[in-house]
Amino acid sequence: MSKASRIVAVVNQKGGVGKTTTAVNLAASLAAAERRTLLIDMDPQGNASSGVGVHPKGVHKSVYDALIGRASLGEVASPTAVRNLFVVPSTQDLVAAELELVDEADRAVRLRDAITKVQEDTSYDYILIDCPPSLGLLTVNALVAAQEVIVPLQCEYYALEGLTHLMATIDRVRAGLNPSLGVKGIVLTMFDPRNNLAHQVANEVKNHFHVFESVIPRNVRLSEAPSHGKPALLYDVSSKGAQGYLSLAREILGGDAATS
Repeated sequence: MSKASRIVAVVNQKGGVGKTTTAVNLAASLAAAERRTLLIDMDPQGNASSGVGVHPKGVHKSVYDALIGRASLGEVASPTAVRNLFVVPSTQDLVAAELELVDEADRAVRLRDAITKVQEDTSYDYILIDCPPSLGLLTVNALVAAQEVIVPLQCEYYALEGLTHLMATIDRVRAGLNPSLGVKGIVLTMFDPRNNLAHQVANEVKNHFHVFESVIPRNVRLSEAPSHGKPALLYDVSSKGAQGYLSLAREILGGDAATS
């Protein structure tokens, strides 16, 4: 059997906080550090897929097929332009999964079981799961499958309220389905150092949670990269956004090495 992967869900039920941007660019940065990485797109919008150059019209099998048992994750995974980075794409078909699985006894563990099977055949150092901006069945599947959670957080007025709801969901999953689930950390995204509120929210979050030292700034190049179907490090590696995610990857790799 292949060595176990580190499985990380990138989750925040609030949209527009840089969640998919974080999943795509962190996955690409880990791959650039010679870590074999699998990015699983669990959002029916498919933005993580298109962000690494896989467009819905060209997808024949997706994560939906893996969840309903029509294909394995290994059959669905495809290589990307970044060496060592593979993606399990998503399409709008994934919307149907929540309805089709609602009466299935194992509905919350479908992704976990699919990941367990792919690990028997293929060795990945990291498996990152991009979650939809909700706390429904797809996100629960990601939380049940993951060992740890990374929460992208935009430093704005309602950020802490949303974080409280998310942590309550994580606690419920931990109590019922995945007792070993941990919070790896909060990553501050779209950070504007000129904004006093951003600093106030950041300080408040740091009082309650582990916050990564690497901060992702507001960055035009980071926003432009998805329209070109590329992670920021392929679009403009010298940009502050790309460098922010490369720094985050180094921080995570260093922390993981220390705990191995």
